[in-house]
Amino acid sequence: MNKVGLVLEGGGMRGLYTSGILDYFMEKGIYFPYVIGVSAGACNALSYISRQPGRSREININYANDPRYINYTNVLKGKGLFNMDFVFNDIPDRLVPFDYETFQQAGERLIIPATDCETGKAVYFEKDKCEDIYTAAKASSSMPFVSKMVSLEGYQLLDGGIADPIPIVKSVEDGNSFNVVILTRHKGYRKSPSILHKLGKTNYLNNKELADAICNRYKVYNDMLEYIEKMEERSKALVFRPKKSAEIDRVERNVEKLENLYSEGYHDAKTGFANLQRMANLHNKTTPAINKG
Repeated sequence: MNKVGLVLEGGGMRGLYTSGILDYFMEKGIYFPYVIGVSAGACNALSYISRQPGRSREININYANDPRYINYTNVLKGKGLFNMDFVFNDIPDRLVPFDYETFQQAGERLIIPATDCETGKAVYFEKDKCEDIYTAAKASSSMPFVSKMVSLEGYQLLDGGIADPIPIVKSVEDGNSFNVVILTRHKGYRKSPSILHKLGKTNYLNNKELADAICNRYKVYNDMLEYIEKMEERSKALVFRPKKSAEIDRVERNVEKLENLYSEGYHDAKTGFANLQRMANLHNKTTPAINKG
C-alpha cells in the first residue's frame, strides 16, 4: 500500500496557518494515517490527533498577549520565552482542556522530532512507543538560547527544528510515497545565516555538535525546501504555504495578524481540498489515502 504522510513545519506563532488548515481537515473528518510535526507543528498535531478543532487557534490567539505564555522575562526566570510549564500543564489541564483519552485511542501514527544536544542530530519519538509523547512535544518546541534543555529517555533535547526543520525525509523513509506538507513560510523563502547561528558557538561551549547544528541550521532548512520543491514538481507532494503578505514574526502578538493568518490557512485548505483528495488517491489505489475519522 502506498502511504500518505502529513508533514508539519514549526515556526512559533506562524503555526496558526497550520491550525487553520488542520481545523478544516477535522471539520471534513479527514485524518492522515501518518503525521510528523516539529516544534509548533508538533503542538498542532496534538490537537489534530485528539480531534479538537479550534483548540490550537484558541490557545495562540486568546493567550498571545498573556505574560504567562510569551514573555521575555520568562527567560530570566529560567522558564523559556514560551513558558513551557504554562503551555504543557496549565493550558491542557485547566484552561483549554486537552482530550487525552481521544488522543491515546487514536490510531494515527504521530512522530515528533527533537534535537539531541549531545550529537546535534534528530531523535524521533513516536506516540505509543516513547515513554512520554507530551514531553517529546515540549522538547521539540524548546527553542535554543531562550529555553531549557528537556530530559527524555536519557537524552537532553531542544527544538526539533534545529536538526530536522521540515521532517519530510523521515516521512519518506517511513514508507510514505506521497506527502502533504504544511509550511509556515511563503514560496521562495530561504533562510539566511544570522548572528543567532554564530552565537551557538559561544552559548553551547560544552555541546559542540549542537552548536555546529545551530550554525548550519539555515543550510539544512534551505536544503529541505529544495527537496520539497522537487517532490512537488514530481507530484510526490502537495504543499500548503502562506502568501508572502501573511508573513509574521515567530512571537507575533498582533491578534488581527494572527486571525488573518489562521483564516488564510483555513481558506487554503478549503480551496485546495479537491486537489488534495485527487492527488492523494492517485498515490493510493488499493485503500483510501486519507480516512474519515
